[in-house]
Amino acid sequence: MSPSPLFAPLTLAAGAVTLPNRIALPAMVTRLSGEDGVVNGDIRARYTRFAKGEAGLIVVEAMAVHSSKSGPLLRMSDDSFKPGLTELATQCHDAGPGKVFPQIIHFLKVARSGWRQTVDMLSPADIDGIVEAYGQAALRARECGFDGVELHMAHAYTLSSFLSRLNPRRDAYGGTLENRLRLPVRVVERVRHAVGHDFPIGVRFVGEECIRNGYTVTDAGPIAVRLARAGVDYVSLSAGGKFEDARLIPGEPPYPYTGYSGDRCMPGSNYPDGANLPIPEAVRASLRGAGLSTPVIAAGKIATRELAEKVLERGQGDVVGMARALLADPDLPRKWRLGREDAVVRCVYGNVCKALDENFRRVDCTLWPKRLGQAPESADTVAPVWPDAGASLTADYKDGRVLLRWHAASDNEAMYGYQIFRGESDATAVDACSLDHFASVRAASTRFEDARVIGGASYAYAVRPYDLAGNRGASSLRVVVVVPREHHAPTEPVRLVVARDPGALEGCAAVTGS
Repeated sequence: MSPSPLFAPLTLAAGAVTLPNRIALPAMVTRLSGEDGVVNGDIRARYTRFAKGEAGLIVVEAMAVHSSKSGPLLRMSDDSFKPGLTELATQCHDAGPGKVFPQIIHFLKVARSGWRQTVDMLSPADIDGIVEAYGQAALRARECGFDGVELHMAHAYTLSSFLSRLNPRRDAYGGTLENRLRLPVRVVERVRHAVGHDFPIGVRFVGEECIRNGYTVTDAGPIAVRLARAGVDYVSLSAGGKFEDARLIPGEPPYPYTGYSGDRCMPGSNYPDGANLPIPEAVRASLRGAGLSTPVIAAGKIATRELAEKVLERGQGDVVGMARALLADPDLPRKWRLGREDAVVRCVYGNVCKALDENFRRVDCTLWPKRLGQAPESADTVAPVWPDAGASLTADYKDGRVLLRWHAASDNEAMYGYQIFRGESDATAVDACSLDHFASVRAASTRFEDARVIGGASYAYAVRPYDLAGNRGASSLRVVVVVPREHHAPTEPVRLVVARDPGALEGCAAVTGS
């Protein structure tokens, strides 16, 4: 077997820093910090947990470069924050092989009334202050022992708003693309001057705004080229997350991820895997067409190892960004390195984490055991088992839904959850169809509803338990439901159990029936 491209090292800043692999944790809000902006024990625990999992690049959630009032947000706006940041960098380095970059951000004011400050309200002195604040914060990042720094130019925040086609300024910072780039380029040049040429600078920006009259990859390609020529060592691509289409709730500040652009920023279960990959692919092509080898971080619901490897093989990106997937299982990189795909806890992309952020609550994964506040850790190797009578999986169809029920499994340590597998075919072939991972539920639940079925099709299901270490137990028996073609659902449930062999389960080795 040829070595996986995911575990090839990548050098940045002319060889000054080498990522041990091509898996990155993009910056992801946690709501774990206090309003004082100081690194606390919860922040250290969250990021050292990621580090233990062996992601090649860990980008720590956004830290303000200025002192404007905000909710829970880390800060790098003056030297008083350096002791906590230094300890965070040290503990992450001690926990794993990955490199650690803080993401630094400037934001404009937002009020509960719905009012928000816009870029045309900033004076030339304000703009100069933003440039200097980024330079000073980046220098602190180096002094605190981080391996590089990432500049936040994405979503609803200041630098992204300058880049936007909706930038309303009428001076040298608005209008043409070069003018809209003027402040971001000044920031890159100031940061480079502050940190030197042997300290990597990354930039995360939006490859497509996903709002009416917003820019697309037509602008994003030239933006990446201009920033790369200004001195950035990688570009990380996101999408959407704009205030312009945010849902307004009286008495609450607008949240920029509630509209369509927010959906595109964090594609949920209703989007296909890799929904945003055309964006980094196009931007990377623009960079290569300009003779630049600047690495590109591709992200946007990259859910499986197979897809992650294809991203690198197809040239859609040079590094794979996985935020929610690593929240669900921080050990994913290590498990992939060891060939343990069967032990990965798979994200369900239900975006409960996004909803928690929207409601100003601590961002946890819905799959984690309740009240744990962290992804579980375990070195256990004993798999869960079903009761003596087996899983007793049943499937009932009624009112356009299939309801699965099963008996609880048990584990020598603790159960974590259940994987739901599903296959679709016509009635004559469904017994032989392979089953793919469809969803996961916490251990407390022994039921699952599938509302994504259509009349005239047949669906096969199986359930497999997993424990805190990701060890999989035996699959349940396969059950099959034939959904009737009638326009109206039958008054009685339709149930059909047809197989005593779970068949082929995607990502599962040596599966046996129970």
